[in-house]
Amino acid sequence: MLACDLDRTLIAKDGMLPPRTEAAIRAARAAGIRVVIATGRMFISVRPYVLQAGIDDPVVCYQGAVVAEPQSGRWLRHEPIPVALAKEAIEAIVGEGFHCNVYVDDELFVGRVTPEARAYADFQGLVIHEVGDLAAWLEKPATKVVSVGEPELLDGLEARLKERFAGRLYISKSLPFFLEIASPKVTKGSGLQFLADHIGFTPERTVAFGDGENDIELLEWAGFGIAVANAHERLIDIADWVCPPVTEEGVAQVIEAVVESRR
Repeated sequence: MLACDLDRTLIAKDGMLPPRTEAAIRAARAAGIRVVIATGRMFISVRPYVLQAGIDDPVVCYQGAVVAEPQSGRWLRHEPIPVALAKEAIEAIVGEGFHCNVYVDDELFVGRVTPEARAYADFQGLVIHEVGDLAAWLEKPATKVVSVGEPELLDGLEARLKERFAGRLYISKSLPFFLEIASPKVTKGSGLQFLADHIGFTPERTVAFGDGENDIELLEWAGFGIAVANAHERLIDIADWVCPPVTEEGVAQVIEAVVESRR
């Protein structure tokens, strides 16, 4: 099993899945190696990449809060944030003057459309729903909550939220300007464990690839963890190996070598 993060691991800032990487994934699958995408993205956002690469195993998305089948769209796992706790997190973020995204039923909701909301939505090609007071509007459990802002300011917010919600929420950065908040039961590692139980594979026979702080649990779960050279320093510190950066399609290079070694 190969478990791969998406943004800045398989795809660069242009948001496109490069032909060489797509070909490497298809070659791996043809050689009998399963490939799973594990990402913080919404299912609706990651699904086109999974289908483009010909992957039919379920995708781990929303930091592991959702595991879904790419073809049917059926959700196999959903671990949302309870309404009261999500409201508290929203109020804490908005109360400090930060932009807040809320995700319900695989759709993106904001209090108002800000430059931060526009940048996030345009980055992933998403539709934005403006609802006014997010905390007052929320009536269903939120799959996740995200704050978007300047990296240094988000670092401070992250520290304060971790202190306030210790043990009650999962809080981690996916990219420098995205702070992700989810159920405490959620990590990419827990999502992969659910999938391993569902379709049958083990950590020992899994190689994981990632670049961000939110990939730490993913690499820790796998038997062998690889960080791309452009990864966060914390991930590089725990990785078993470092491959070339996303701009050089480092993951594709590793996959090609694995496939070649099996011939």
